[in-house]
Amino acid sequence: MNERVVIIGGGFGGLYAAKRLKNAPVEVTLIDRRNHHLFQPLLYQVATGALSPADIATPLRRLLKRQRNARVLLGEVVGFDVENKQVILTDGAVDYDTLIVAAGSGKNYFGNDQWRDNAPGLKTVEDATEIRRRILVAFEAAERTSDPEKVRAWLTFVVIGGGPTGVEMAGSLAEIARETLRDGFHSINPSDARIVLVQSGDRILPTYPPELSAKATEALERLGVEVRTGVKVTDVQERRVTVSNADGAQDIPARTILWTAGVQASPLGKRLADATGAPLDRGGRVIVEPDLSLPGHPEIFVIGDLAHFAHQTGEPLPGVAQVAIQQGCHVARVIRRRLAGRRVTPFHYRDLGNLAIVNRGMAVADMGRVRLAGRLPWQLWLFIHLMYQMDIENRVLVFVQWLWNYVTRGRSALLITERDQLAASSQAPTSLKLVTSTGAFLRVKDTNS
Repeated sequence: MNERVVIIGGGFGGLYAAKRLKNAPVEVTLIDRRNHHLFQPLLYQVATGALSPADIATPLRRLLKRQRNARVLLGEVVGFDVENKQVILTDGAVDYDTLIVAAGSGKNYFGNDQWRDNAPGLKTVEDATEIRRRILVAFEAAERTSDPEKVRAWLTFVVIGGGPTGVEMAGSLAEIARETLRDGFHSINPSDARIVLVQSGDRILPTYPPELSAKATEALERLGVEVRTGVKVTDVQERRVTVSNADGAQDIPARTILWTAGVQASPLGKRLADATGAPLDRGGRVIVEPDLSLPGHPEIFVIGDLAHFAHQTGEPLPGVAQVAIQQGCHVARVIRRRLAGRRVTPFHYRDLGNLAIVNRGMAVADMGRVRLAGRLPWQLWLFIHLMYQMDIENRVLVFVQWLWNYVTRGRSALLITERDQLAASSQAPTSLKLVTSTGAFLRVKDTNS
């Protein structure tokens, strides 16, 4: 009987581990509570209407259908029976000989989970379409409002968190307001939108060199984004954000508030720690051995955002796709070497550099001694994000859509698809229309019928 390898999570780490075990003498079972792999680095483009969800999400079964030693199970993991080597699901259990946990991370509100409804984060397709809805509803509601104060509130967008996602989101919002929606309204001027990027640290993109942070700030400010650093968010309500610094507290009236400030490890990390005795860090990540296995459990590996690996530099690796990909490939290599009776080597991370896009034609790149800002890193960003798509169809879809958006300066996926589009507005229309996609056709239906 072949070695039974169970992988939890169909993200970058889990999927690369599964694919690197192709043709190995193992039986791979990939478990995920969603049926698709999501290309999260482009999720903000779904949230801002540049891409559709299907452009960046690929069914897991399609990705593994030609791999005869792999199967996919749709299910939710709730625990671990380490003694009997079983993964416990909500509706059963799966046996394993080797276990790879790549469950990823979720949104972190730093103890303020009550802010979640008023300031959605961005981790799933549902998050992206909800954010897109809120952005578009804000402009529609402002168009129907005659009160100048309410118009200002509807046209104020606050992005909390100055990391790469926050910078990308703020830049995209500015492009929507200044370019995409220009001349599309009669009562308002979308370019009057106020976009505020709030960062608690002294600069945005804090993991990048200071000179690149400065260039990103300049690019955002040229777009009209108000970059506020050294400011801490102390409260989030439905219609305002409260921030404070050395000068005191200030309320920012806003109807659209977006959270990109942090992530936290999946709850499966704690459940795994309880079952194995493995240590956790303050963020809930599992502290792993040099080969990414758990102390005392060489048959269990943790990779990606859920893993705390600090053996190389003394500091944990960042939660980015290239870390998860390299760790997934390493664990697959370890399994192969063990089965062949060969020595297992420790994981070594190779930093390929970091890229963050600011707006059309502008990105920053930190590649060690080489630091760039402008069009060249923007082109590099486009190429890398195309090549790392897991499916050729998605590469073609994204490339064509990007090309069209670049030529037309438009965004083709600016759709409000929920039934209660303007429920938050006191001036909801009596008849709304819902646009849904069915195959290659669009169907419009009256929501009052």
